[in-house]
Amino acid sequence: MALFQSFGAAQTVTGSCHVLKLDNMTVMVDCGLYQGEGVENLNYKPFGFRPKDIDVLLITHAHLDHVGRIPKLVKEGFRGRIVSLKSTMDLAEVVLLDTAHLMEEDYKTRYKKAQRRGTEHRVRKPLYDVEDVERVYELPIEYVYYDERVKLGKGVWATFRDAGHILDSATVEISFREEGRTKRVVFSGDLGNKNDMVMPFAKQVYKADALFIESTYGDRNHKSMEETLKEFKDIVFNTLINRGNVIIPSFAIERTQEILCVLKDMYKNGELPYCKIYIDSPMAITATNLYNIYHEELSEHCNEYLKEDGSVFDFPYVKYVMKSFESKKINDEVYGCIIIAGSGMCTGGRILHHFKHRLWNRKNSVLFVGYQAKGTLGRKIVEGTKKVRIYHEEISVKARIHTLNGFSAHADQSEMIEWMRGFKKLDKIFLIHGEREKQEIFKKAIYDKLRKKAHIVELREKIFI
Repeated sequence: MALFQSFGAAQTVTGSCHVLKLDNMTVMVDCGLYQGEGVENLNYKPFGFRPKDIDVLLITHAHLDHVGRIPKLVKEGFRGRIVSLKSTMDLAEVVLLDTAHLMEEDYKTRYKKAQRRGTEHRVRKPLYDVEDVERVYELPIEYVYYDERVKLGKGVWATFRDAGHILDSATVEISFREEGRTKRVVFSGDLGNKNDMVMPFAKQVYKADALFIESTYGDRNHKSMEETLKEFKDIVFNTLINRGNVIIPSFAIERTQEILCVLKDMYKNGELPYCKIYIDSPMAITATNLYNIYHEELSEHCNEYLKEDGSVFDFPYVKYVMKSFESKKINDEVYGCIIIAGSGMCTGGRILHHFKHRLWNRKNSVLFVGYQAKGTLGRKIVEGTKKVRIYHEEISVKARIHTLNGFSAHADQSEMIEWMRGFKKLDKIFLIHGEREKQEIFKKAIYDKLRKKAHIVELREKIFI
């Protein structure tokens, strides 16, 4: 009998890491980083299994909370095969290298300070470095296409379906023979928002003996895209007209591209006042280039822009900022800017630099367009904190704070239930990748609307399928 255990994203949103042990092999789905205050230390703890025992690693998509511990996995003995879409691995390389650089820089800073105190022996080394990331790409990697049935081992197959979350994100179906019949275990990955302007909606899967489904927004429905766009446009227009700046903490992958698409629509329709739009994130710039390269996977709307302009996202107001000295020059701009910078949850990166210089000004607007995990600076600001500490300086939060969850790359409750309703066979439902209180609401909604019971997975809980 197949044995499932979750070693991450069990009653939390980050750290996805799931293991399916079959009779003849062990398959892992994702190996992500924990993010947020109070959980980051979990990244340094043992996995709870032996990495060398994993035969195959399947990757649903390239967000850090799904790929961020892969270098650690390799560092600690994983030598198996990686199966993924090529664009996912290209994006993952960008994400992992950026993370490794940040970890190394943070370590050097902390070590230097500790030396002055004589406590350098207490400074924890980075989880991994650039060389560890490079070793990931030395392993055997098999690139697959959507809807292609890939053999993982004797009698074990995997099929990747479009999840509509970010570029080449996938729902993964693992099928295997047991007791004379075929069993199907489905991992939803992160399901996309049906109203996403850049990505198509998740492709339907029809059969599952066990479904492990994300539950990030299992407690709510997003605002309609019509309402979200109106609110976004009003905030941008009013802030710029009143000689302020719009600061958008944005995830480098998917969210930045969707915001660029919206701003391009506004520009084309004459709705955007003259301004300078700074994409102040090297990772977001690289990711945007990859979105252009793999444009076939994007929406029809994006491909129409490519045909018209030769680029999905570019237009005259947009300026890409790669170098740190160029980022600092943005401080010279008093008003009339839209600054899109990482990190999306405000846990580091150039957004902190812009917060330090803009957060105290009542004319400015901060626009949150993505999920903010518990304990992150972004979550604290969204929840109404009046002061924050940035670079050892206390900063007053006087800018207007706005949260638009309609831009979420995650499906909401109704969309996830609609997707589950499309199954012709759906035996067992297990909830992962969500906060406990939201999962309880989602669990009740599943029963009320589908008349099916769902189980909330606990960390390392043994589940036999």
